[in-house]
Amino acid sequence: MGDKVIIRTTPTITIRDYAKNQTLQIERPESDPVELDIDHAKYFNCICDDIDAHQADIKLMDDWSRDASNQMKITIDTGVLADIYGDAHASNAGATAGAISASFNLGATGAPRVLTSANILEAIVDVGTVLSEQNVPEEDRWKIIPAWMSGMIKKSDLKDASLTGDGTSILRNGRIGMIDRFTLYESNLLTSVVDGGFTCYHVLAGQRHALSFAAQMTKMQSLVSESTFGTLIRGLNVYGYKVLKPEALVDLYVRK
Repeated sequence: MGDKVIIRTTPTITIRDYAKNQTLQIERPESDPVELDIDHAKYFNCICDDIDAHQADIKLMDDWSRDASNQMKITIDTGVLADIYGDAHASNAGATAGAISASFNLGATGAPRVLTSANILEAIVDVGTVLSEQNVPEEDRWKIIPAWMSGMIKKSDLKDASLTGDGTSILRNGRIGMIDRFTLYESNLLTSVVDGGFTCYHVLAGQRHALSFAAQMTKMQSLVSESTFGTLIRGLNVYGYKVLKPEALVDLYVRK
Protein backbone atom coordinates (compact mmCIF):
# COMPACT_ATOMS: atom_id res chain seq x y z
CA MET A 1 0.00 0.00 0.00
CA GLY A 2 1.49 3.29 -1.11
CA ASP A 3 3.84 1.69 -3.64
CA LYS A 4 3.84 2.56 -7.34
CA VAL A 5 4.10 0.22 -10.30
CA ILE A 6 5.83 1.72 -13.33
CA ILE A 7 4.19 0.53 -16.56
CA ARG A 8 6.15 0.76 -19.79
CA THR A 9 3.90 1.74 -22.68
CA THR A 10 4.36 0.96 -26.37
CA PRO A 11 5.30 4.04 -28.41
CA THR A 12 3.61 4.82 -31.72
CA ILE A 13 6.00 4.12 -34.60
CA THR A 14 5.93 6.59 -37.49
CA ILE A 15 5.37 5.21 -41.00
CA ARG A 16 6.99 7.26 -43.79
CA ASP A 17 7.06 7.28 -47.58
CA TYR A 18 10.07 5.77 -49.31
CA ALA A 19 11.74 6.76 -52.56
CA LYS A 20 14.55 4.83 -54.23
CA ASN A 21 18.06 5.71 -53.01
CA GLN A 22 16.80 8.14 -50.35
CA THR A 23 18.48 8.52 -46.97
CA LEU A 24 16.36 6.86 -44.30
CA GLN A 25 15.22 8.96 -41.38
CA ILE A 26 15.95 7.33 -38.03
CA GLU A 27 13.37 7.39 -35.29
CA ARG A 28 14.19 6.84 -31.62
CA PRO A 29 10.93 5.77 -29.98
CA GLU A 30 10.47 6.72 -26.35
CA SER A 31 8.24 4.75 -23.99
CA ASP A 32 6.26 7.11 -21.79
CA PRO A 33 6.07 5.46 -18.35
CA VAL A 34 2.72 5.36 -16.57
CA GLU A 35 2.50 5.18 -12.79
CA LEU A 36 0.00 2.77 -11.26
CA ASP A 37 -0.65 3.61 -7.62
CA ILE A 38 -1.27 0.75 -5.20
CA ASP A 39 -3.85 2.80 -3.34
CA HIS A 40 -6.54 0.30 -2.32
CA ALA A 41 -6.57 -2.25 0.47
CA LYS A 42 -9.06 -4.82 1.78
CA TYR A 43 -8.75 -7.05 4.83
CA PHE A 44 -10.53 -9.77 6.77
CA ASN A 45 -10.12 -10.63 10.45
CA CYS A 46 -12.07 -13.39 12.19
CA ILE A 47 -11.68 -15.74 15.13
CA CYS A 48 -12.33 -19.45 15.46
CA ASP A 49 -13.15 -20.39 19.04
CA ASP A 50 -11.29 -23.44 20.31
CA ILE A 51 -14.55 -25.13 21.34
CA ASP A 52 -16.01 -24.71 17.82
CA ALA A 53 -12.82 -26.03 16.26
CA HIS A 54 -12.78 -29.04 18.58
CA GLN A 55 -16.43 -29.97 17.98
CA ALA A 56 -16.46 -29.38 14.21
CA ASP A 57 -16.18 -32.33 11.83
CA ILE A 58 -14.32 -30.18 9.27
CA LYS A 59 -11.23 -28.01 9.46
CA LEU A 60 -12.93 -24.67 10.11
CA MET A 61 -9.82 -22.53 9.64
CA ASP A 62 -9.11 -23.96 6.19
CA ASP A 63 -12.75 -23.65 5.18
CA TRP A 64 -12.99 -20.04 6.38
CA SER A 65 -9.73 -19.10 4.68
CA ARG A 66 -11.02 -20.38 1.34
CA ASP A 67 -14.27 -18.45 1.75
CA ALA A 68 -12.37 -15.29 2.75
CA SER A 69 -10.32 -15.58 -0.44
CA ASN A 70 -13.47 -15.91 -2.54
CA GLN A 71 -15.20 -12.99 -0.78
CA MET A 72 -12.06 -10.89 -1.30
CA LYS A 73 -12.21 -11.59 -5.03
CA ILE A 74 -15.92 -10.69 -5.21
CA THR A 75 -15.43 -7.45 -3.28
CA ILE A 76 -12.48 -6.28 -5.36
CA ASP A 77 -14.04 -7.24 -8.71
CA THR A 78 -17.27 -5.42 -7.82
CA GLY A 79 -15.39 -2.24 -6.95
CA VAL A 80 -13.16 -2.27 -10.03
CA LEU A 81 -16.00 -2.98 -12.47
CA ALA A 82 -18.07 -0.18 -10.93
CA ASP A 83 -15.23 2.31 -11.27
CA ILE A 84 -13.79 1.79 -14.73
CA TYR A 85 -16.77 1.91 -17.11
CA GLY A 86 -16.91 5.70 -16.80
CA ASP A 87 -13.36 5.93 -18.18
CA ALA A 88 -14.33 4.57 -21.59
CA HIS A 89 -13.62 6.96 -24.46
CA ALA A 90 -16.51 9.31 -25.28
CA SER A 91 -16.83 7.71 -28.72
CA ASN A 92 -17.12 4.26 -27.11
CA ALA A 93 -20.35 4.88 -25.22
CA GLY A 94 -23.76 6.45 -25.64
CA ALA A 95 -26.36 6.58 -28.40
CA THR A 96 -23.95 7.87 -31.07
CA ALA A 97 -20.87 5.71 -30.48
CA GLY A 98 -18.22 5.22 -33.14
CA ALA A 99 -15.15 7.42 -33.57
CA ILE A 100 -15.66 7.55 -37.35
CA SER A 101 -19.35 6.98 -38.01
CA ALA A 102 -21.03 7.97 -34.71
CA SER A 103 -23.76 5.56 -35.81
CA PHE A 104 -23.91 2.89 -33.08
CA ASN A 105 -26.37 2.96 -30.22
CA LEU A 106 -24.66 1.55 -27.13
CA GLY A 107 -27.32 2.90 -24.79
CA ALA A 108 -27.48 5.98 -22.58
CA THR A 109 -29.04 7.01 -19.30
CA GLY A 110 -32.81 7.06 -19.77
CA ALA A 111 -32.53 5.11 -23.00
CA PRO A 112 -30.66 1.81 -22.49
CA ARG A 113 -30.25 -0.51 -25.43
CA VAL A 114 -32.86 -3.27 -25.11
CA LEU A 115 -31.49 -6.76 -25.75
CA THR A 116 -33.33 -9.90 -26.80
CA SER A 117 -32.15 -13.28 -28.07
CA ALA A 118 -33.00 -11.98 -31.56
CA ASN A 119 -30.74 -8.90 -31.49
CA ILE A 120 -28.01 -9.72 -28.97
CA LEU A 121 -25.51 -10.85 -31.62
CA GLU A 122 -26.01 -7.55 -33.44
CA ALA A 123 -25.13 -5.69 -30.23
CA ILE A 124 -21.95 -7.75 -29.78
CA VAL A 125 -20.88 -7.04 -33.36
CA ASP A 126 -21.59 -3.31 -32.92
CA VAL A 127 -19.25 -3.17 -29.93
CA GLY A 128 -16.53 -4.83 -32.00
CA THR A 129 -17.02 -2.30 -34.78
CA VAL A 130 -16.75 0.57 -32.29
CA LEU A 131 -13.37 -0.76 -31.17
CA SER A 132 -12.30 -1.19 -34.79
CA GLU A 133 -13.15 2.45 -35.53
CA GLN A 134 -10.61 3.32 -32.82
CA ASN A 135 -7.99 1.14 -34.59
CA VAL A 136 -7.86 -1.16 -31.56
CA PRO A 137 -6.05 -4.46 -32.31
CA GLU A 138 -8.32 -7.42 -33.02
CA GLU A 139 -6.42 -9.88 -30.85
CA ASP A 140 -6.94 -10.11 -27.06
CA ARG A 141 -10.39 -8.54 -27.10
CA TRP A 142 -12.68 -9.39 -24.18
CA LYS A 143 -16.21 -8.75 -22.98
CA ILE A 144 -17.81 -9.22 -19.55
CA ILE A 145 -21.52 -10.02 -19.60
CA PRO A 146 -24.19 -10.74 -16.94
CA ALA A 147 -25.72 -14.21 -16.65
CA TRP A 148 -28.94 -13.26 -18.43
CA MET A 149 -26.98 -12.13 -21.49
CA SER A 150 -25.18 -15.46 -21.48
CA GLY A 151 -28.56 -17.18 -21.52
CA MET A 152 -29.73 -15.05 -24.44
CA ILE A 153 -26.65 -15.97 -26.46
CA LYS A 154 -27.35 -19.65 -25.86
CA LYS A 155 -30.91 -19.10 -27.13
CA SER A 156 -29.74 -17.16 -30.20
CA ASP A 157 -28.78 -18.56 -33.60
CA LEU A 158 -25.43 -19.57 -32.13
CA LYS A 159 -27.09 -22.57 -30.48
CA ASP A 160 -26.57 -24.18 -33.89
CA ALA A 161 -23.08 -25.68 -33.65
CA SER A 162 -22.58 -25.36 -37.41
CA LEU A 163 -22.71 -21.57 -37.11
CA THR A 164 -20.04 -21.36 -34.43
CA GLY A 165 -17.65 -23.80 -36.05
CA ASP A 166 -17.53 -25.83 -32.84
CA GLY A 167 -18.16 -29.55 -32.72
CA THR A 168 -20.71 -29.21 -29.93
CA SER A 169 -23.53 -26.72 -29.49
CA ILE A 170 -23.09 -24.17 -26.68
CA LEU A 171 -26.36 -25.56 -25.28
CA ARG A 172 -24.60 -28.89 -24.79
CA ASN A 173 -21.32 -27.78 -23.26
CA GLY A 174 -22.37 -24.44 -21.67
CA ARG A 175 -19.21 -22.73 -22.96
CA ILE A 176 -19.72 -19.49 -24.83
CA GLY A 177 -16.10 -19.06 -25.90
CA MET A 178 -15.37 -16.42 -28.54
CA ILE A 179 -17.81 -14.33 -30.58
CA ASP A 180 -16.69 -11.74 -33.13
CA ARG A 181 -13.10 -11.73 -31.79
CA PHE A 182 -14.30 -11.29 -28.18
CA THR A 183 -13.52 -13.79 -25.46
CA LEU A 184 -16.67 -13.67 -23.34
CA TYR A 185 -16.66 -13.85 -19.55
CA GLU A 186 -19.78 -14.20 -17.42
CA SER A 187 -20.01 -12.22 -14.17
CA ASN A 188 -22.70 -11.31 -11.66
CA LEU A 189 -20.60 -8.38 -10.46
CA LEU A 190 -21.20 -5.86 -13.25
CA THR A 191 -22.66 -2.54 -12.13
CA SER A 192 -26.43 -2.30 -12.38
CA VAL A 193 -28.78 0.63 -11.81
CA VAL A 194 -32.54 1.14 -11.88
CA ASP A 195 -33.40 3.35 -14.85
CA GLY A 196 -36.99 4.01 -15.87
CA GLY A 197 -38.22 1.13 -13.73
CA PHE A 198 -35.81 -1.35 -15.38
CA THR A 199 -32.58 -2.85 -14.12
CA CYS A 200 -29.83 -1.71 -16.50
CA TYR A 201 -26.24 -2.94 -16.72
CA HIS A 202 -22.93 -1.44 -17.73
CA VAL A 203 -21.50 -4.25 -19.86
CA LEU A 204 -17.77 -3.81 -20.34
CA ALA A 205 -15.72 -4.73 -23.38
CA GLY A 206 -12.23 -3.91 -24.47
CA GLN A 207 -8.78 -5.03 -25.47
CA ARG A 208 -5.90 -6.20 -23.29
CA HIS A 209 -4.10 -2.85 -23.38
CA ALA A 210 -7.15 -0.96 -22.10
CA LEU A 211 -6.29 -1.25 -18.42
CA SER A 212 -3.86 -2.60 -15.86
CA PHE A 213 -4.38 -4.21 -12.46
CA ALA A 214 -1.87 -5.19 -9.80
CA ALA A 215 -2.57 -6.92 -6.48
CA GLN A 216 -0.71 -8.73 -3.73
CA MET A 217 -1.80 -10.54 -0.58
CA THR A 218 0.76 -8.85 1.67
CA LYS A 219 -0.40 -10.37 4.96
CA MET A 220 -1.89 -13.77 5.80
CA GLN A 221 -1.67 -14.55 9.50
CA SER A 222 -2.88 -17.12 12.01
CA LEU A 223 -2.56 -15.87 15.60
CA VAL A 224 -3.52 -17.03 19.07
CA SER A 225 -6.18 -14.71 20.46
CA GLU A 226 -5.20 -12.69 23.52
CA SER A 227 -8.78 -12.05 24.67
CA THR A 228 -10.34 -15.52 24.41
CA PHE A 229 -9.52 -19.17 23.69
CA GLY A 230 -9.35 -19.23 19.95
CA THR A 231 -7.30 -18.58 16.84
CA LEU A 232 -7.41 -15.45 14.72
CA ILE A 233 -7.07 -15.57 10.94
CA ARG A 234 -6.58 -12.34 9.06
CA GLY A 235 -5.37 -11.18 5.70
CA LEU A 236 -4.54 -7.96 3.90
CA ASN A 237 -4.76 -7.52 0.13
CA VAL A 238 -3.39 -4.34 -1.48
CA TYR A 239 -4.10 -3.48 -5.09
CA GLY A 240 -4.36 -0.79 -7.73
CA TYR A 241 -5.83 -0.40 -11.20
CA LYS A 242 -5.87 2.15 -13.98
CA VAL A 243 -7.40 2.61 -17.43
CA LEU A 244 -4.41 3.11 -19.72
CA LYS A 245 -6.14 3.42 -23.10
CA PRO A 246 -9.72 4.76 -22.89
CA GLU A 247 -10.15 4.22 -26.64
CA ALA A 248 -9.73 0.47 -26.04
CA LEU A 249 -12.58 0.32 -23.49
CA VAL A 250 -16.32 0.22 -24.30
CA ASP A 251 -19.35 0.79 -22.07
CA LEU A 252 -22.48 -0.95 -23.40
CA TYR A 253 -25.51 0.21 -21.36
CA VAL A 254 -28.30 -2.35 -21.71
CA ARG A 255 -31.41 -3.86 -20.19
CA LYS A 256 -33.22 -7.12 -20.70
